[in-house]
Amino acid sequence: MARGLNKVMVIGNVGRDPEMRYMPSGRPVTSFSVATTRNWTNSEGERREETEWFNVVAWGNLAEICKQYLRKGQQVYIEGRLQTRSWEDREGRKRFRTELVANEMILLGSRRGTSSEAVESNAGGEEEFPF
Repeated sequence: MARGLNKVMVIGNVGRDPEMRYMPSGRPVTSFSVATTRNWTNSEGERREETEWFNVVAWGNLAEICKQYLRKGQQVYIEGRLQTRSWEDREGRKRFRTELVANEMILLGSRRGTSSEAVESNAGGEEEFPF
């Protein structure tokens, strides 16, 4: 059987302070957004810029670390996998959300005079949804 690969690496700025919740099982989950910006020159020679937003979800120990150390505006490296989940809203419409499920986080840039810090989660897949 052929193997697949679902791996995402993003370097960007935290878009909002992380929000941490606890699942009924007591397992922590933290969500936040990361913005990446790319620049290019189009065929007419004009400089262009485009920002892409990623919804990030971290579980377990990594969730607690993200909540403790990340702040809006901070540059961060996130590695993980993409996951799309679906649900039905109150009006009965099918809704979808694609998230980057993080398994590694590295703080970039200055962090009050300390060096970068890498954190990797060895937790397996999550059993519950964060929302």
